[in-house]
Amino acid sequence: MELPSSVFVVSIFTFLLVSKVQWVAFAASPCHFPAIFNFGDSNSDTGGLSAVFGQAPPPHGESYFHHPAGRYCDGRLIIDFIAKSFGLPYLSAYLDSVGSNFTHGANFATAGSTIRPQNSTLHQSGFSPISLDVQWNEFYDFHRRSQIIRSQGGVYKNLLPAAEDFSHALYTFDIGQNDLTSGYFSNMTSSEVKAYVPDVLDQFENIVSYIYGQGGRSFWIHNTGPFGCLAYVLERIPILAAEVDKTGCGAPFNEVAQYFNLGLKKVVSQLRKKLPLAAITYVDVFSVKYKLISQARKHGFNESLRACCGHGGKYNYNRHLGVRSKENGGWQRNICGQTMQGSIGMD
Repeated sequence: MELPSSVFVVSIFTFLLVSKVQWVAFAASPCHFPAIFNFGDSNSDTGGLSAVFGQAPPPHGESYFHHPAGRYCDGRLIIDFIAKSFGLPYLSAYLDSVGSNFTHGANFATAGSTIRPQNSTLHQSGFSPISLDVQWNEFYDFHRRSQIIRSQGGVYKNLLPAAEDFSHALYTFDIGQNDLTSGYFSNMTSSEVKAYVPDVLDQFENIVSYIYGQGGRSFWIHNTGPFGCLAYVLERIPILAAEVDKTGCGAPFNEVAQYFNLGLKKVVSQLRKKLPLAAITYVDVFSVKYKLISQARKHGFNESLRACCGHGGKYNYNRHLGVRSKENGGWQRNICGQTMQGSIGMD
């Protein structure tokens, strides 16, 4: 997700993927995780970026929490349902100092994050400065300091995870899409974006290995979605009519996404060999999202590519306005009343 924008992960996608999550979690022998530690971007940020740069305005959060809740969506995210599936509370963002409880894990994700550090500020590029290596450093510091503080007893024992929980926790990752879109937004070609994918994946592999070195053993890794179907990509990067697939998505962008996913799958295979005590699950988010978009009407949506709460243009999206428009000399918010029925808008 490039910020600022107004895109929403809708509940039907959540239902489809969560159904798969629950099937994987419970189809074999029941498993229990005392904590979850999450790393990622807006697809799993539960308050990190908001704690630093301010809450995302309505309609973010309005469908479930009924107020801004640190999530760049109108309801809940996949990570919320993963936590719920294991009987755990929603994850507190590591960067959020208000009302946080880390007994059952922490969320290091921030909207707009990339795997590779970006040589720009949030306001220059729209991408978060809290890249995956920063999230790793936050986790490393949290792992060490949480035990020092917890040993003091009292209230700290009820706010921080036990030492043994780190080795029994589930480590989840949903990141990589912004690494690809950042190249296109810098006027790179698909070939140029592909050229740096191996380096991105090398850095991802290193972080997983580092966490393994800290005792992590269970990993849940999402591949990247079909960003060639996203309004904010289609609006900003012109493509030829011949490059649009039958669903209306940008085929070159999705081909690069699948190139990344193929490489990620190979990285997961390498990690399984390299980290013999690890259990690593690779989740094909791309297929679930693309199926939802390509079969939108089957799932009750009239629009598959237009942003559900935006303003102007073919895709109902304007990165300079978000959900605002200027009317009668003042700014007005275009808050959609039926976020669940009109269009699919996702990150």
